[in-house]
Amino acid sequence: MRRGETAGSRLARFFGQWGVFFRGFVEHPKMVGSIIPSSRFTIAKMLGPVKWDECKLFVEYGPGVGTFCRPVLERLRRDGSLIVIDTNPLYIDYLKKTISDGRFHAVLGSAADVEEIVRAHGFDHADYVLSGLPFSTLPDGVGPEIAAATHRVLRSGGAFLVYQFSAAARDFMAKHFARIDSGFEALNVLPCRLFWGWKD
Repeated sequence: MRRGETAGSRLARFFGQWGVFFRGFVEHPKMVGSIIPSSRFTIAKMLGPVKWDECKLFVEYGPGVGTFCRPVLERLRRDGSLIVIDTNPLYIDYLKKTISDGRFHAVLGSAADVEEIVRAHGFDHADYVLSGLPFSTLPDGVGPEIAAATHRVLRSGGAFLVYQFSAAARDFMAKHFARIDSGFEALNVLPCRLFWGWKD
């Protein structure tokens, strides 16, 4: 190992993002939504409804190795910000080393604390929140807590964007979002359900 090099950066150097993603899944399978990152088709469809010209703050839960981060940054306005939140230091370390964009902020923490994290970065609300977290396998109580905190942190007119292999996330969303649009992307491993919960 090189001087000052972490295990995460060494893994990234030898195996790239696939190695980092796979290791994160093996270490914390209940906290990672998939063993394979989302396809470009899923990314495009999921981000399709976002009004980028109005988006000042985009938040992502469970960014993994940044599969959505780069497409979001490509679309995000110059004065916008992207905050990603993950409980896995392996992913946060990897993202900080591989994404050099002043609009990007990687935070080691829980999505349930999104309100505090958003305020700590100088914002009152988020315009959009994206999540690929596996709601059906999260510890008891965590899914409802995240859904409630997400609804509170979103501005009026903002949306909670969720992609899952099952419809479990929709049940958590329905308690807070009166309007939930649904979609499906077959060109993904595995085929993926998409949900957009809009805040009144």
